[in-house]
Amino acid sequence: MNKIPVILDCDPGHDDAIALILACASEKLDVLGVTTVGGNQTIEKTSKNALKVLEFIGKTIPVAKGADVPIRRELEIAPEVHGETGLDGPVLPDAKTSPIEGTAVDFIAKCVMENQEKLTLIATGPLTNIAIFLLSYPQLAEKIERISLMGGAAIGGNWSAAAEFNILVDPEAASIVFQSGIPITMAGLDVTHKARIYREDIEKIRSQEGKVACFVADLLDYFSKFHAEQCGWDFAPLHDPCAVLYETDPELFSYKDCHVEIDLDGEHTLGCTVSDLNDLTNKPKNARVLLDIDREEMIELLVEAVNRYDKGGE
Repeated sequence: MNKIPVILDCDPGHDDAIALILACASEKLDVLGVTTVGGNQTIEKTSKNALKVLEFIGKTIPVAKGADVPIRRELEIAPEVHGETGLDGPVLPDAKTSPIEGTAVDFIAKCVMENQEKLTLIATGPLTNIAIFLLSYPQLAEKIERISLMGGAAIGGNWSAAAEFNILVDPEAASIVFQSGIPITMAGLDVTHKARIYREDIEKIRSQEGKVACFVADLLDYFSKFHAEQCGWDFAPLHDPCAVLYETDPELFSYKDCHVEIDLDGEHTLGCTVSDLNDLTNKPKNARVLLDIDREEMIELLVEAVNRYDKGGE
């Protein structure tokens, strides 16, 4: 089986960390590298977290540091969700490795140019790096197979009434990406709020007993605590892993292809991913909007992933 060559662009982040763990465990993906962006925390902290997670799971994969601020706006971070480190809760040792020389954008371009196959970009943070890549290397857009991203929502938001965090942090970047002509899969709040992890799921993961299983369970403990205190939920939504799981197990999802554009001017709707689910505009369908997920199978895949690290694939 030919593996899908991918680059993960992320801002770890608890759910980003789990997305990294899933991607690196998959036998279907060839993770060429990880690029980081300012989002859940500052670029220094998200880069540090990516390195720590990769070293913890024993993966030697290049990490390239990306944009520290959005294209036109000041960076808005989310310490209330992810803590001051961006990965509060479990304690990981500092990584012995450092980011590679050069920018995330140049790393993406290098991988695209050197790889014979088209690359897939999996983005789980603000889309700043990918937008700058498309502006800097427009001739390479045709060598991108797909952009599978966590961001947006057809209905509602989580950082404003109308907008999801990743898109709202850099709406201009999101607009560039959605207008690029590259096939896009949008794992927005419509599906990620259905990708629920309950207490019994966390304990099932912890009961696998390996170090990666316990780390994931500890991540989910912290993430669940925030959602219980701030939202009153008895579950934590696994946002970012959905963007990875669509590439490894697309049959988990139901979806609708439609036209999506980003609101850049609205007083109350800035960053809204305006999704034409009913084909009212007759505009070209530029995104596959994920709408539902097989939650039970998602849990099984997460258990399998941690066991691949801890028990050699049991």
